[in-house]
Amino acid sequence: MRFILAIFFSAALLFANTNQSETDEFDVEFGTQTTTFDPLSGYNRVMTSFNDFVYVNMLTPAARGYAYVVPKTTRTVISNFFDNLMFPIRFVNNLLQFKFKNAGEETLRFLANTIIGFGGLTDGAKYYGLEKHDEDFGQTLGTWGIASGFHVVLPLLGPSNLRDMAGMAGDYFANPISYIEDDWTAFGIKTFAYFNEFSHDPLAYENLKKDAVELYPFLRDAYEQRREHLIKE
Repeated sequence: MRFILAIFFSAALLFANTNQSETDEFDVEFGTQTTTFDPLSGYNRVMTSFNDFVYVNMLTPAARGYAYVVPKTTRTVISNFFDNLMFPIRFVNNLLQFKFKNAGEETLRFLANTIIGFGGLTDGAKYYGLEKHDEDFGQTLGTWGIASGFHVVLPLLGPSNLRDMAGMAGDYFANPISYIEDDWTAFGIKTFAYFNEFSHDPLAYENLKKDAVELYPFLRDAYEQRREHLIKE
């Protein structure tokens, strides 16, 4: 099954890359502005509305309640632990992007947080001025010249694209939690980690969308522009 998925993503990315290259050549010649490739706009709009309902009516209230009950110090400790645990994703992707200095700093940061930070519960690396360098496999594929492909809105996870969906597969194997034998336990831990992180600013989504004239294109364009910015950094 994984082999079939790998073939699908490879073929789809090749098609997307070829299509975007042709579009870019047209844009250069005629001076037009590149727009997001969005053949699934009908589905994407429906899924955006579904996600919006869940975020506003379920996720945000739950996160606010969780933040009210669980002290900020405790939530910060939990975030620190999971952030330290995600070191392999950042390390591997910095290496794959030939950012060797950043990969080295990530290693030192992991050691400092693990030893001085009591297993990552506190940010021991800050005392040494060691910075975090967030990179994921979607960014790595973009650095390698793979085009974003068509835009896709995922259930609950929100905006994405074909390249970043393929990147999720790569990050899955670099995530230590993925190697927990029971899939539901691994899923529950990952969900809790994301929820705890969201609780630090539970109104972030509502603040983001408040200036949107039309929600779906606003979120789509904001996502694609941010991802391209991260790739070029």
